[in-house]
Amino acid sequence: MLFLVLGMILSVSLALAVLFVVAVPARRQGRDLLTPKGDDMVSMVREKTGEVMETAREKTGEALDAARDKVSEVTRTNEH
Repeated sequence: MLFLVLGMILSVSLALAVLFVVAVPARRQGRDLLTPKGDDMVSMVREKTGEVMETAREKTGEALDAARDKVSEVTRTNEH
């Protein structure tokens, strides 16, 4: 187990090193990191994520309201 954790830490460390060696200097020079197709994909994912989050908030809000109503009904019944 220890070797697995050390291996994961080593992998993440190497990934961060590559990121700092390649991406940071390129970004400082003003170069884009993604191609136009990559930018389109990122914007599409952001739009979809926003839609999904909005739907999840609506559904969760409804479920929370229903649960609150049920709890208040049960506590009122137990008080009398």
